[in-house]
Amino acid sequence: MGDAKLKGMAKINTALSYEHCLDHVLISEEELQRRITEMAAQIDQDYAGRQLILICILRGGVVFLTDLMRKLNLPHQIDFMSVSSYGVGARSSNGSPRIVLDLNTDIRGRDVLLVEDIVDSGITLDYVLRMLNTREPASLEVCVLLDKEDRRKVAINPRYVGFKIPNEYVYGFGLDVDEVYRNLPFIGVLKAEYQ
Repeated sequence: MGDAKLKGMAKINTALSYEHCLDHVLISEEELQRRITEMAAQIDQDYAGRQLILICILRGGVVFLTDLMRKLNLPHQIDFMSVSSYGVGARSSNGSPRIVLDLNTDIRGRDVLLVEDIVDSGITLDYVLRMLNTREPASLEVCVLLDKEDRRKVAINPRYVGFKIPNEYVYGFGLDVDEVYRNLPFIGVLKAEYQ
């Protein structure tokens, strides 16, 4: 999700436990797992009989992808992309996104479901979708765990949304603070002094 190193804000000592920067738990482990199960059931229904490939945006999306794919019953493939979209600071940058790691799979004629941890401004996701569409998939949809609609700058309408969340800096369940705390089984809100 980016660095929590904005000028004038406290620097997080990432050697300490996550509790020192946790304001509150926004979404519990139980809520996450219940909703992911529901999403997987809908994807199973929508893509029955089709050749689905899940494309995960690294790194934040990997925990969501792992739990989602274990709950899917339909056969599917996976691939990964990495996109640089965050500058220094806790918020997404307005700079141009760039592909850091591209797909190994040819998606032409395939049903593609892009799996993302969070969408806020939509700038990066819009860039990725436009780029993937040039590769002529049969279909291209988005499955996102967290949606910050209030921050949207580009019209993005994910087909599958886990949770709509307020405009708060969140971490856990794949989302990081200074590249740590991704392993937490819940989504927490970062204390204001670290944002």
